[in-house]
Amino acid sequence: MGEFSLGEAIQQFLQKSRLKGSVQALQITDVWEQIMGKTVARYTESIKIYGDKLYISTSVAPLKQELLFQKEHIINRVNEALGEKIIKEVIIQ
Repeated sequence: MGEFSLGEAIQQFLQKSRLKGSVQALQITDVWEQIMGKTVARYTESIKIYGDKLYISTSVAPLKQELLFQKEHIINRVNEALGEKIIKEVIIQ
């Protein structure tokens, strides 16, 4: 059995567990304002990841429309923030 650093052990654990999406959603929530700006962050109600899909919830209709137009931009920025290509689709709710 090889030796691993604590960080590597945690990464391996997350790869094999169902907690990975929740942890990544928390990471995105922490940098959401930097990725999308203060106004978008203020009116975003929740961010969730299920598989390769990012779910963004907001009750502000104009913001929903704006986010729909920016899906590719959101995918690229979130994947960049996570350091790997995880998100393939954005769903606005």
